[in-house]
Amino acid sequence: MKIQFVAALGAVLITAGCAKNPEAVVPLQMPPNAYAGLSCDQLGSEARQTDAALMQLTADQKQAVTGDAIGVFLIGVPVSSLSGADKEGLLAQKKGEKIAIESQQRNQKCGA
Repeated sequence: MKIQFVAALGAVLITAGCAKNPEAVVPLQMPPNAYAGLSCDQLGSEARQTDAALMQLTADQKQAVTGDAIGVFLIGVPVSSLSGADKEGLLAQKKGEKIAIESQQRNQKCGA
């Protein structure tokens, strides 16, 4: 009975250190005026750069999730998270930037 409890506890602790799916990463809150000084053209450019970065970070994060799953299955260690492949922080930042840019575009009625 104790062995099963210890094994279950170990499994929970190991998976807690695994990379999150990109969809589960919560956006970082950005200051409301982070993009206030930009024109609609500049906001559009920022949006395109942010979208490209988000696509790359999402792909990288998916690889980290897969790497962690394989590592945990084979050797019991979330290899990607331990090796720095987890991009959760950067992904959260870019998601927050995207929300802030879109909000500023709406405020300035860009594209309307």
